[in-house]
This record gives sequence, structure tokens and C-alpha cells, in this order.
Amino acid sequence: MSFISEFREFALKGNVIDLAVGVIIGGAFGKIVSSMVNDVIMPLVGALIGKVDFSGLFITLGSIPEGVPETLDALRKAQVPVFAYGVFLTEAINFTILAFVIFVMIKQINRLKREKPDAPAATPEDIELLREIRDALKK
Repeated sequence: MSFISEFREFALKGNVIDLAVGVIIGGAFGKIVSSMVNDVIMPLVGALIGKVDFSGLFITLGSIPEGVPETLDALRKAQVPVFAYGVFLTEAINFTILAFVIFVMIKQINRLKREKPDAPAATPEDIELLREIRDALKK
């Protein structure tokens, strides 16, 4: 078997194709979750703690050069060390939501995959006939 035919057989197996579809859907799903966290959840959390932009929470760890505004993006561009805990919290919430949704999906898939017990197979006709003959002879 040649290298190309081996590769074709490998690439066209169901598991590889399923994995590729999963990666593509996972990437798109990750964007949906990121948008939900950044555009829906974090503004609500920010409103509760009195900050409009939750991801902009940070602590400056170095001196700020003159003329640099005290925003996270400007400080990073000026290479000032910052402890950006707001960004970290946003990403942690994003991960938690994504992990929970994947957990629920896997749980549902496993529930659907569980095999229902098969009904006992019907006894073949010849066995039934032999049983009837046996029972008749016993009488």
C-alpha cells in the first residue's frame, strides 16, 4: 500500500472527519461564548461593581511615562508592566461557561448513546416445534 493511499484511508476514516468537524464547530462555538461573556455577562458584572469596562481593570506595576494615558492598551503599548486581572477574570468566566456547556453536551450525547436492552430474540420455529413435541411426549 502506497503512502498516498494509506494517508487517504487515514484521512477519510470517520474519526478524523468527526474530529475536523468538531474543531471547526468548536472554534465557532468558542466565538459565540466569548461574545456572550464579553458583550452580555461582563457588562452586567461591570455594572454591579461600578465599572463599565470590566476587562479594563488592572494594577500598574511600574512607573507610567509622562504623556501615556492610564488605559490598559496604552500602558501595554508603552511596555509598562500591568497586572490585568480584569482580562484574566473575563477569560476565566469564558472558560467556565464553555466547559459547562461542553459538559452538558457530552452528558446528553452519552445519554442518547446508552443502549437500550434488546428484547430477547424470538425463539426459532424449529425449537418451538421440538419443545411442543417434548411436552406432548411427557403427557
